[in-house]
Amino acid sequence: MTSAQYAAAAPTMRERIVEAAVALTTEIGWARVTMATIADRVGVSRQTVYNEVGTKPGLAEAMILHELDRFLGVVSEAFDHHPDDLVAAIREASREVLVLAHDNLLLHAVVSATHGADTELLPLLTTHAESLLAAAKIVVADRIEPYELRMDEEHLEAAIDMVVRVVLSHVMQPSGPPEQTADDIAWISARVLRSP
Repeated sequence: MTSAQYAAAAPTMRERIVEAAVALTTEIGWARVTMATIADRVGVSRQTVYNEVGTKPGLAEAMILHELDRFLGVVSEAFDHHPDDLVAAIREASREVLVLAHDNLLLHAVVSATHGADTELLPLLTTHAESLLAAAKIVVADRIEPYELRMDEEHLEAAIDMVVRVVLSHVMQPSGPPEQTADDIAWISARVLRSP
């Protein structure tokens, strides 16, 4: 690996701080995460942490955006794999999101907060829920655009909203294995998206 490739692959200070915050949140709970504990984990000063992410709410937002990028990355890859088959793209995107969610420790910590385990973590979900939903819908709408669909814009927007909300509901409260759930979502999508 050349020095230029290494520099491109090496995480930035902000990424290192956010990743440390995610790890600490899953280990000790959001309520016990402080800028000092993050600084110790990363091996930098507390001031460096403040300079990179600002306040603790700013850190929470950075963590949410970091995780959102990971989820939207697997969605984009799924659409790349199926440029000519929208339902197959939706199936793969749904499956990969659900698999990633199954192993995502931060998401499990947030979900447990909704059940009273760490109430200070709850704002991570509630404060950003609408913007996360909007971001996911924008990505899906952008990726769907190249497919030829016989659907007006209003109904397409409703279909995208339906797919995103169904996937997110299964992320928050799975009802079966990712493969089966993805098949079910694809079945519903096929009937909605292929309607005249």
